[in-house]
Amino acid sequence: MRKDSIKNTRINSEVMKILAELIRSEIKDPRVPQFTSVTDAVVAPDLKTCKVWVSFLCDEDQEKDALKGLKSAEGFLRRELARQLNLRNTPELTFVADHSISYGNHMSSVIDRVAKEDAERRKSRGETDDDV
Repeated sequence: MRKDSIKNTRINSEVMKILAELIRSEIKDPRVPQFTSVTDAVVAPDLKTCKVWVSFLCDEDQEKDALKGLKSAEGFLRRELARQLNLRNTPELTFVADHSISYGNHMSSVIDRVAKEDAERRKSRGETDDDV
């Protein structure tokens, strides 16, 4: 199976959906925060491995603990994946912290700050938005 095939895309989507639900409702490990989001899942074409990107609403130390908690729940998650998916192999899961959401929030605040500073400069010079 090719990496970007329709079948692989469907498998990625289904794995992501199932893992998100399992993490939200079944994982009772206190290290894994309640607000854990599965942002992406990529299953290898041979169905042997799956890289899962997760985002947490917590600080860096808690994030490391949360990744350890997910690693300890890997057996349970694989077993549930095997039960819910009809695949030749159940992929081995690797969890990776996804910082894209926090980076996006940071970039948004930088853009807002620069836009505000630009508006203040134009106002102090007496320029209007029509002059630009």
